[in-house]
Amino acid sequence: MRNRDIYSLFLIFILTGLALWVNFVPNNNFLGRDVSIRRGLDLQGGIQVLLRAAEENVSTEEMRTVAGVIERRVNALGVGETVVQLSGNDRVIVELPGVDNPDQAVETLRGTGRLEFIDSQGEFLPSGQTVRTSGNPDPIVPEAPGLGTETVPGAAEATDPAAEELPAAEEEEFTEPLTDTAAPETVATGPIYQSITEGKDLDTSAVQPVFSQGQTGAMSEPAVAFGFTGDSGRSLAQFTAQNVGQPMCIVLDNVVVSCPVINDALADGSGIITTNSTADRDRIFNQLKFGALPVALQVETSRRVSATLGQDSVEASVLAGAVGLTVVALFMLLFYRLPGMLAVMALMVYIALSFALYRLIPVTLTLAGIAGFILSIGLAVDANVLIFARLKEELRRKRDLRIAVDDSFTEAWPAIRDSSVSTLITSVILYIFGNSFGVSIIKGFAFTLGLGITLSLFTAVVVTRTFLHLVLPLPFARNPWLLGLDPDMRPPSTTREYQPQAATGGTESRAES
Repeated sequence: MRNRDIYSLFLIFILTGLALWVNFVPNNNFLGRDVSIRRGLDLQGGIQVLLRAAEENVSTEEMRTVAGVIERRVNALGVGETVVQLSGNDRVIVELPGVDNPDQAVETLRGTGRLEFIDSQGEFLPSGQTVRTSGNPDPIVPEAPGLGTETVPGAAEATDPAAEELPAAEEEEFTEPLTDTAAPETVATGPIYQSITEGKDLDTSAVQPVFSQGQTGAMSEPAVAFGFTGDSGRSLAQFTAQNVGQPMCIVLDNVVVSCPVINDALADGSGIITTNSTADRDRIFNQLKFGALPVALQVETSRRVSATLGQDSVEASVLAGAVGLTVVALFMLLFYRLPGMLAVMALMVYIALSFALYRLIPVTLTLAGIAGFILSIGLAVDANVLIFARLKEELRRKRDLRIAVDDSFTEAWPAIRDSSVSTLITSVILYIFGNSFGVSIIKGFAFTLGLGITLSLFTAVVVTRTFLHLVLPLPFARNPWLLGLDPDMRPPSTTREYQPQAATGGTESRAES
């Protein structure tokens, strides 16, 4: 029993050390991974974009598909606690908290993700040119200057009308109002180029981020692998076989990405698209991988929003949480004394592990998510209260100290288990409903609460139990005052290893030391 406690203590030290390393690592970089705390729109602000369908008479089913595709693209950006919801019959509202590159995020959201290969009739079309294709002969071209995003080789500069409403990142006290002006737009002119492929035949399972092989043989340039099936795959294989040495232009959303020379036939209808940077590679990958939009979208309005709660509310919430945690710790120390101090130590381990997991998963913290975390702290303390109350009962019956500790956990476990499981069930139901109705605040609360309950079971049953086994058998720990007992109720010392017997209907049948 003693060796098992030492092994458990060693495991606790390792996990706590790793958690502290993650929480306090310099530059928030843990083994090459960004582990900074992510905050929601209510705590740090972000951007809000209103997207409108470029076509008229769009069906409700098409707009639901649009919202689903945008949500998958947003998730691929690594942005948590986002809001994607329909507005009216032809609009979608997207809220993104704390994005690093808002221009790139907007461009990723609005792109339809239609990849085409066109026959340029031996002409090298300039990169970034908007062209008409047989697949989409009338693309909409905004006239306003773009948002300034970097583009893949040949990708058109973003020309979103709301660019002027997205100023450089700065601290703002109030949310900027929405503008009512829409972007001036024109229909592209020029010749119609024959499409070799159709976007619907793109095999999304073949779309992968890769690195292309340079002339020296080294894998250097970021690229996106693709593959076409059906008629598009056969057409691409046939065209490349018949036009070796001729240019073939790659077009994404009617914008020329590049016009490479065909060196070999693409027999299986697959290849790679080389880009200038990993940011461009990721944008194209997200647009292709997570589905093409059934209709083109235009940015009607966009704005940068400040934290909806305000800095004063955030500071007040943090202060309230700190005061509540301090009061709980004082209660445990004053009422349960030595076991209470061990419970507070276990609670510190719980907090360290929780924040480490929030950074590693990562979890986007909103005020609702913080509320779920604080509630889980209360439930973790509740488990310790049940254990210590039972421990006092066992010690009043003159139980051997180690037997009393084991019996207190055995008798308190059913209540701890049932309360934790019922809370987990509630968390799952809240998460499902929040996910179904797009209410990210409910999802954040449910996730942090469920994660906290799971961790609290570990700290209450493993950490607290290990601390009690290692500390209470020591001579000073038998002081009745330290255990919250009357002065004449000094527990007996441990004289042998406690060996639990088979279930016999209660603790009365166990031998005393």
